[in-house]
Amino acid sequence: MAISQSPGILESTETVIGTSHSDSELNLFPLRRRTSTAGIQSPDADGSGNGEAVDDRDRVESSNLMSNAGENANEVPSSSDIRFTYRPSVPAHRRIKESPLSSDAIFKQSHAGLFNLCIVVLVAVNSRLIIENLMKYGWLIRSGFWFSSRSLSDWPLFMCCLTLPVFPLAALAVEKLVHLNYISEPVVFFLHVIISTTAVLYPVIVILRCDSAFLSGVALMLFACIVWLKLVSYAHTNYDMRALAKSAEKGNAKHSYDVSFKSLVYFMVAPTLCYQTRYPRTPAVRKSWVVRQFIKLIIFTGVMGFIIEQYINPIVQNSQHPLKGNLLYAIERVLKLSVPILYVWLCMFYCFFHLWLNILAELLRFGDREFYRDWWNAKTVEEPVHKWMVRHIYFPCLRNGIPKGVAIIISFLVSAVFHELCVAVPCHIFKLWAFIGIMFQVPLVLITNYLQSKFRSSMVGNMIFWFFFCILGQPMCVLLYYHDLMNRKGKAD
Repeated sequence: MAISQSPGILESTETVIGTSHSDSELNLFPLRRRTSTAGIQSPDADGSGNGEAVDDRDRVESSNLMSNAGENANEVPSSSDIRFTYRPSVPAHRRIKESPLSSDAIFKQSHAGLFNLCIVVLVAVNSRLIIENLMKYGWLIRSGFWFSSRSLSDWPLFMCCLTLPVFPLAALAVEKLVHLNYISEPVVFFLHVIISTTAVLYPVIVILRCDSAFLSGVALMLFACIVWLKLVSYAHTNYDMRALAKSAEKGNAKHSYDVSFKSLVYFMVAPTLCYQTRYPRTPAVRKSWVVRQFIKLIIFTGVMGFIIEQYINPIVQNSQHPLKGNLLYAIERVLKLSVPILYVWLCMFYCFFHLWLNILAELLRFGDREFYRDWWNAKTVEEPVHKWMVRHIYFPCLRNGIPKGVAIIISFLVSAVFHELCVAVPCHIFKLWAFIGIMFQVPLVLITNYLQSKFRSSMVGNMIFWFFFCILGQPMCVLLYYHDLMNRKGKAD
């Protein structure tokens, strides 16, 4: 009698099919079915039996396959176990699964292939735009982009930049005097306020009195703001160390407090805004690494210049004031400016926060190089400024009883003032566009937090960040400042 015609075999087969459908049992389904039929023989068969389902060799292979089922589940079966793998009777659908692009599983997948596709498409699209731009406008970059005769008229700004180190030396002199108990704390506070305020107002007056180039004025204002931030940190940290030293003396404890010229000089040139007497240091300087980073810095600076001259300048020059002209035309200009301005901003971030600060840190053997975090996820900001704000603005406000919300507004207010100074002073225009743009982030943060809590997803906040950053914020500010600057020059002429 044939095996398939035996009633006992059919019953055993149905029994196996009706068993539990767990993954381990389903993987071994053909083996269990074969085993259940192994000892069944036809009543008409003799000792050697034509109805024997599995011989000794098959039983050995079956047991070996059962022991290695989990390890070889994803491997291509060999010729010896091909009879027991991917049988038609084995279920192909074994568990509940989501599609890879469904909302529940999309962030659990690897998107490396899609990322590579985006890179390829981005290169192709931008290559076409570059060719189209060159065919339409030609080569717009002139030799005066890097250096022109007008740059020679900016020597007052250069001399002002060279004299800024006087203010850190004055702050050191004040700290030496208070360390020797020659002056009191109120006098120290007053002198530090005068020194730090003068360090900012002095460059502002020089820029406003000189008709300098915009880039020269921006560079000087950035340098002056950095000096101001460092002076505030230097004075505030030394005041805190003096307070700790006095409290330690009352408690018969020891707390080291020293004012040295070497620590101040290192702090003023180090890539940080927060003063401390010692910093983590690396063992040596990697000269070849510095050369590679410097080459990258030159290349990306050239890319920024190319984008500004070939794309941004023609678009801006052919635009109207966004608040006075046609609304649809203004929207078209803003959208057209959004992509090249985003590229320039990303290149500027990469050049300064990654390349330049890492080069400076390597030359000075500065160990803590977390100059930024994943700000592109709209969760963090640039670390040097953020650490300074938290250390010298936010937590001091909280320690003095100021509510948390007010402390956040004060931190944004300080940031908005310095953003306005760095843009408005070189433009000789005080329309507060940069100030409004920074302060607008306060309600934007509240709206983002509300939407994230409502939809229980950080994607909403990230999309809002990129929309206001790329589409609305940066292009709008560029158009506003450019047309106000052109109007000012037109009235002056």
